[in-house]
Parts: sequence; structure tokens; C-alpha cells
Amino acid sequence: MHGRRMILALPLIGLVAGALALVSATAQQPPFPNKSIRMLFGFAAGGSGDLAARLLAEVATRTLGQQVIVENRTGANGMIAAEGVARSAPDGHTVLFCTTGNMTIITELPGASLPINPATELMPLGQLLRSTFGLVVGKDSPYKSVPELIAAARAKPGQITFATPGIGSVQHLSSELLAQKLGLKLVHVPYRGSAAAMPDLTSGRTDFSITNLGDTVTQIRSGALRLLGLGDPLGKRFFPDTPMIAEVAPGFETYAWFGLCGPTGLPPDVVRRWEQAVKAAVEDPHVIQRLLDFGLVPAFADSAALGRTMDENRRNYREVIRAAGIKAE
Repeated sequence: MHGRRMILALPLIGLVAGALALVSATAQQPPFPNKSIRMLFGFAAGGSGDLAARLLAEVATRTLGQQVIVENRTGANGMIAAEGVARSAPDGHTVLFCTTGNMTIITELPGASLPINPATELMPLGQLLRSTFGLVVGKDSPYKSVPELIAAARAKPGQITFATPGIGSVQHLSSELLAQKLGLKLVHVPYRGSAAAMPDLTSGRTDFSITNLGDTVTQIRSGALRLLGLGDPLGKRFFPDTPMIAEVAPGFETYAWFGLCGPTGLPPDVVRRWEQAVKAAVEDPHVIQRLLDFGLVPAFADSAALGRTMDENRRNYREVIRAAGIKAE
């Protein structure tokens, strides 16, 4: 009996030793953050998204006590930056300033060749803001309201054009959603980015665009563009007298969000630290004013809430993409 007890005790000793080794290894890990942090952004410097990323980095540097450096890693519709974060160590020191497009739309586009799956290889950490959308036309456009534009589209099927920064963009899907809701036949004119679309839009060579106020608020305020309708109720903060597009197309709503994502598998305590940093940025008076100046609305959501938004986005965009027969370029 004594020998049998010794045999049974050996596996238990091994388990205890393994557990102690794991505790020792964990204890040796320095707390997050313990070095400088990289915040990757998949688009060029100078736009409203880049501004927001740098504002968040400033506050996060103070909140976390380590330097947060924004790195613009452009290409492949933001997927080069997304891949860089997904392949990084899940310790919170490499994060992605993520967007609606590279976290939700791109996963639903047939034919898209993706180096990673953002839905499974990246996780949400917190939402910083919403970029509200509106329907704009050039200053000399004959259309003075959304109903007038819709009437023209019905009278001239296949002749009214809409500009977007590219196939599969939020702007593209927003106009396709409007067309689907109202049974319109519109012509898509894709450009290589919002800046490239602007000259034709302001001059009237394209009829309209449903696009983010963050990229057009300057032109709207200067009179180069005329805002006919809002796609997001938060846009009333900037243009309280502008009607909602939903008044003509019931249920229509569109906006984009910007937030923070990290590689899947981040420890819960790291997620909480990043949530706190994002929330601190949303509540910072300087950040609030700078975002509002650029037509962006501070809007915090924690990691769980942003995850639910992503799931909803993917479902909704999947339906629009399938109905319109959209495929990746």
C-alpha cells in the first residue's frame, strides 16, 4: 500500500511543479505597458482618420505612461497595417487604429484576397468616434433637395451618377443601400480615394455622393458643396436644419466608425487598459474640439459594444453587397 501511494503521488507532484513553473513565468512578465507602443494606421497621413489616430496616441501616451507612436502603413485598403497587427505578439504593444472598412466590409466582399481574417485574427478594444455621413452635391447642382434628386433618378434611370472613393467603400455601399431601398438605377463612379473624387463632385461632373462629413465639412462650409440630407442623426450636431435621408427612404442610416483593435488573444487586463485610454481620449476637451472641427463626433464604446457593432455591420453590408452583386476589384 505504501508503494502504491508513492506511485499515485508522482503525477500529482508533476502537476504541482508545472503549475508553479507557470506562476513563476507569469510573475516574471512585466506589467503592460513596459515599452513604447506602435499604433498602425492603414492609410496616408493628413486625412481625418490620421488626425484622430494621432489625437488618440497623444492621450494614450499620457494615460498608459509609454510613448504611443502612430505608424502609417498604407496599402491594400488598410490590410497591410491590419496584417502587421494580427501577426504581432498579443501583448498590447502593437495595435491598429481600425475602421469600418478594414474590419467589416472587406470580410464580406466576394473575391477579396485577404492576408488575414480581421473577424477572427483581430479583436476590438474600443471605439473613439463616429464619422457621420450626408448626401452632397456640387454648388451648381440643379438638385436642391433629396426628393428632387430621387425624382430625377426615377425619371432618368441609369443616368444619375454617384461618386465614391472606391469599390466596396462605405460611401459605395451607402449609395447602393439608398438605391435598393427606393428601387433606383444609379451609376457608380469610383475614384482612387476621396480627394480624387472631389473635383468632379464639386464641379458637377458627378451628380452626388453619400460620404463622410469628416472629408467634406470644409467644402460644405465654404459653399463648394451643398448638403442635402444626413444619413446619421449625429450629423445634426453640425447641421441641425438639414433633413434626414430617412425622411425619403425610411430606415436608411449610414455612418462610419474609428476605433482601436489588437491581435486576438490579448489578456483581459490589457484590454481594460486600452479601453480606459480610449475613453480618456473621448473625454478630453482638446480631443473633443479637434474632432468636432473636422466633422467627427466623439463616441466611446467599450470592446464588447464595438464587437457588437462589427457583427451588425457585417450582416448589413453582406446583404447590400449580395443584392448589388458587388465584387472586389
